Amino acid sequence: MKAEVAQSAGGLDGRKVLRLVASVGVTGLFTWWAFRDTDWSQQWQSLKGASYLWLLPHMAVLLVIHLLRTVRWGMLLSGIEKVPFRPLNEASAIGFMLLLVLPFRLGEFARPMLIAQRTGIRRSAAMTTVVLERIVDGLFIAVLARVVLLFVPIDPAQSRLIVTGANLMFLGFGGGLVFLVFAAWQRPRAIALIRATLGRVAPAMGEKAAGIVDTFIGALRALPGWRQTTGFFVVTGVYWALSGLGMAILALAFDCSGAVSGTCQPLQLGVGEAMVLLCVVVVGIMIPAAPGMMGTFQWAVKFGLGLFLPASVVNSSGLAYANVLWLTQTLQQVLLGLLVMSWSAVSFREITGKLASDADPS
Repeated sequence: MKAEVAQSAGGLDGRKVLRLVASVGVTGLFTWWAFRDTDWSQQWQSLKGASYLWLLPHMAVLLVIHLLRTVRWGMLLSGIEKVPFRPLNEASAIGFMLLLVLPFRLGEFARPMLIAQRTGIRRSAAMTTVVLERIVDGLFIAVLARVVLLFVPIDPAQSRLIVTGANLMFLGFGGGLVFLVFAAWQRPRAIALIRATLGRVAPAMGEKAAGIVDTFIGALRALPGWRQTTGFFVVTGVYWALSGLGMAILALAFDCSGAVSGTCQPLQLGVGEAMVLLCVVVVGIMIPAAPGMMGTFQWAVKFGLGLFLPASVVNSSGLAYANVLWLTQTLQQVLLGLLVMSWSAVSFREITGKLASDADPS
């Protein structure tokens, strides 16, 4: 798959090779970190003794989450054009798959490109909605972490660590939102500010950034009305609540009810604890790593489970759960993306070639 991307793009330049090596290195480091204390025998007992019927409701929740993410994006796009579900779903399913499997986060640009090919929406305007999704999600997770910790008892020192991370996350995404509001209000001053700061250090980069922000601000004026905006926030809350619920449902599979020996240690994870785990995982997978989030995902799950469970459980049933959780989410996105791609008359090579040659929205 990666070779096909490289062939379509005409090869990787030195910087991309360096970034790829660095991302694979990060994956290797976090994979080692996650599994260095693993009790492989008990993890295998957990996998053999799991009740895999719980995969059915878990996968059903993942499908509903996909539909919610798709509908939510359509709400943001509705201020520009009301997109029928089929082209919206095609762009979403393929875009989410590419976000997962492509290096250098090229998949971030897939949805805007795909929806621009299917509608009259400009790619830059679609990219604006994707950025807004990222900001809202970041703020929501930061707030969710603070709220859930009020009801889920964990060690005070670890609680402070999570609160600090949530505060930093809120400041980062909140700062981005404040700048966008300022830029929409004072467009010329925002562009001048970029040229006076980044432009002084790197003039070419400053001009490019100013152009992107100028286009972005223009697209902000096409945001939907209050009803669609309210719906967007409501769906966002439901989407993240279901994400935590799905994690709690899958944990039920690892109760060791099917184990043939007494070495299996059951995993007990309540809905509130799953919500905290969700917040930790969201932050963990922001760490740049190789495609698929392998390593950083397992490390984040291990860290999150360690807030509630003893190390003996985390390093056995906990890591078995982390691997199955990662595998089910990965397979769901990849298989759904491939299925939609098969009927949408586009090829993987065609899409990745365009993304690799022009990663910036036009």
